[in-house]
Amino acid sequence: MEKNKSFIIDLSKIKGSGEFKCPKCGTKISPDDQSEEAYTILEPIVKEDRLEKVILQCNMCGSKISLIGFRALGKLD
Repeated sequence: MEKNKSFIIDLSKIKGSGEFKCPKCGTKISPDDQSEEAYTILEPIVKEDRLEKVILQCNMCGSKISLIGFRALGKLD
């Protein structure tokens, strides 16, 4: 049985509106998708009142994806 793999995506290095593909299966994951059809938010991690990381799970292949880079995005505003 294959174990689900974990991946890290740095949002500060993604161009566009923050959508990306699951590194394992290629499913499109978009912040605009609120249906939870493609992914499920497992855990937001907050440090010092700032979003540090969000852990997602791809609903197609089960991979866990840690989103980082929120601090750099906050500096762009």
